[in-house]
Amino acid sequence: MISMPYRSLASTIFCVMLTPALAAQTVLQAGAVAAPDRYGAEVAAHVLKAGGNAVDAAVATAFTLAVTYPEAGNIGGGGFMTLYVEGKPYFLDYREVAPRAASRTMYLDKQGKVIDNLSLVGARAVGVPGTVMGLWEAHRRFGKLKWAELIEPAVHYAENGFVVAEKQYQYRDEAEKLFAGKTNFSQYFGKLKTGETFRQPDLALTLKRIARQGPRDFYQGETARLLVRQMRHDKGLINAEDLKRYRARWREPISIEWRGNRIYTAPPPSSGGIALAQLLGIKEARAADFANVEHNSPRYLHLLAEIEKRVFADRADYLGDPDHSPVPVAALTAPDYLRQRAGEINPVTISPTPDVKPGLERHQTTHFSIVDRWGNAVANTYTLNWDYGSGVVVKGAGFLLNDEMDDFSAKPGVANAFGVVGKDANAIAPGKRMLSSMSPTIVTRDGMVSLVIGTPGGSRIFTSIFQVLNNLYDFGMSLQEAVAAQRIHHQLLPKDTLYYDSYAPLTGSVADELKAMGYTLEDQGWLMGDIEAIRIVDGRPETASDPRGRGTGRVVK
Repeated sequence: MISMPYRSLASTIFCVMLTPALAAQTVLQAGAVAAPDRYGAEVAAHVLKAGGNAVDAAVATAFTLAVTYPEAGNIGGGGFMTLYVEGKPYFLDYREVAPRAASRTMYLDKQGKVIDNLSLVGARAVGVPGTVMGLWEAHRRFGKLKWAELIEPAVHYAENGFVVAEKQYQYRDEAEKLFAGKTNFSQYFGKLKTGETFRQPDLALTLKRIARQGPRDFYQGETARLLVRQMRHDKGLINAEDLKRYRARWREPISIEWRGNRIYTAPPPSSGGIALAQLLGIKEARAADFANVEHNSPRYLHLLAEIEKRVFADRADYLGDPDHSPVPVAALTAPDYLRQRAGEINPVTISPTPDVKPGLERHQTTHFSIVDRWGNAVANTYTLNWDYGSGVVVKGAGFLLNDEMDDFSAKPGVANAFGVVGKDANAIAPGKRMLSSMSPTIVTRDGMVSLVIGTPGGSRIFTSIFQVLNNLYDFGMSLQEAVAAQRIHHQLLPKDTLYYDSYAPLTGSVADELKAMGYTLEDQGWLMGDIEAIRIVDGRPETASDPRGRGTGRVVK
């Protein structure tokens, strides 16, 4: 294990570990991390062991993943962070925003049809990045260690390299085919090869500037200048003023009362928190239908599909950036409304898709979970959108830019890359945050953290978390069993389609019975999420990383 980057952490934090006020707050026997690769997990463990809190570890992990997990970890994207600090919940929105030059019809041709891949590949797909500002804001408010020291491990891996994982190379190969002749992706990542050490000297210099200057470098300094130069070269829309104006926002998390637990999760511009509240609430209202139903049996999967399709109908019509149009959060999560939606479910046959309407009156992301020994927790999900984002690398700065503009509705009623349909609430507008499904989630009981969970997966994010919660609380599975179990996804459209993945295929008699009911079963072609979770029982944390990914966990005493 590489130890060099952590020397300054260990030497400067000794006094923090001995602070009586902090020692008195100790509520856990250990801290813990569940991260999508071993480098992120090791860095977080070092920070926690050195006396850093969960926010310190989150900042260090996020910057490390920007180096070692380039298909999703990033400084050129954005995300959401749910925090629980000293017994209080917080939510930080550092989602990307549309450039000021963006327009509602920017991805349509003269006939009004969506132009293939224009919102996914190249500079015009890029939203103004939020990651650096978001991590700075979290650290400024709650961090204990020095900002620059938390970036040292990332600098080390950028300068000295990391060993490329097998799945990483597979994604690189697919991305290179998509970006060929359209971006400069292969100039930077063409040498990414399984088992070999990959170095990123330009990125190391960028990280050193950010370590010294904080977000000022990224949004107004040398890195900003390089980013704008890349935009001009590739005919993108982001300019210096877009970067200068970017702000991360603290918002009230969605709070869900559920079976004696309090769940804190993502508010708009994420759809995830509202969706999770609806999924759990509708299922509770139909509890009798689930009684004695076997896990992942045909009846169980049908009931999940009936719930999920109604949640996606609401998502399409009502959800978007709350700073640009009102989002009826209270109405969509009200108990009476959830009972109304539950009453529409047909427990034995498929509800006709045209009859499933909004109920009110008028691929690649990554997640990590961290708890510290004081009981503070961070659930962080951030993203470039698809694997390796837009494929555009900022020349001289060495980092990839997102393709988050695809998360807007390029045209009302037309599906995006995840097959999700949106309408006017999520239409493109200058300075607007695009709708997301990211759902970093913290479960508490009696004021103490009991579960920290999240996943990548686009529109599959909140349905995956929902199923893991069911596995844990309904079926009494161990944490690792709950995370590894088969998952399905239904999102209203395509009609009557249940998606599964190759890790846990939907086959045999269960599949036959679902087909007989009228369902179409489809392998979605990519793994359904990468859950990273921590559960705490009697003060003892345990971790679970999804076997669909290459993540790992550490318990840090």
